[in-house]
Amino acid sequence: MINFTGIKTIFWDFDGVIMDSMPIRDQGFIEILKDYPEDLVTQLLAYHKANGGLSRYVKFRYFFEEILKEKVSDAEVEQLANKFSTIMLKKLKNPDFLINQTVKFIQEHHENYQMFIVSGSEQSELREICKSVGIAKYFKGIFGSPTPKNQLVKNLIKKENINASKAILIGDSINDFEAAKVNKITFYGFNNPELKSVSLNYIQNFKEI
Repeated sequence: MINFTGIKTIFWDFDGVIMDSMPIRDQGFIEILKDYPEDLVTQLLAYHKANGGLSRYVKFRYFFEEILKEKVSDAEVEQLANKFSTIMLKKLKNPDFLINQTVKFIQEHHENYQMFIVSGSEQSELREICKSVGIAKYFKGIFGSPTPKNQLVKNLIKKENINASKAILIGDSINDFEAAKVNKITFYGFNNPELKSVSLNYIQNFKEI
């Protein structure tokens, strides 16, 4: 059994932890980059999957600068990110994509912990999706990109006067692990067995808690 005794604050990743949205995000990248060679888009998808906690701004810039070896302006990245957000809002306002065991835990324990979402997804889009599927009310705050996740956590620890030793971050990517590590809070992996190699704390099922 996993023991959360003494924990006061939970930082939640969103994609892959609260909502099974990663396949839909894949579709978004494929749709927006449909005019580019398929093998190059596949490279971006691999980067996207390996870096779930990074924002789409970082991923679009990576595609142009590292894969295509081309310059891309901030305005162009912003335009692509906005197109991506439009697609996501159409597809993800659907409670069927919620991960049931996670949401059940949140519903049952939101009064026991101070809960925040810290995500690589675009902030206004994320808030709209959470409101639409009925889970926004369980969180003290919902935060996303373009602010990097490690900075989001740092800002909240300072603003909310959070005791880092009594806080945890639950995520499914190495970027989530790094955001926890740099802010000196305990990390719990979920929905990605590869994280067992970097963290002793892994949630196989929320029923364990």
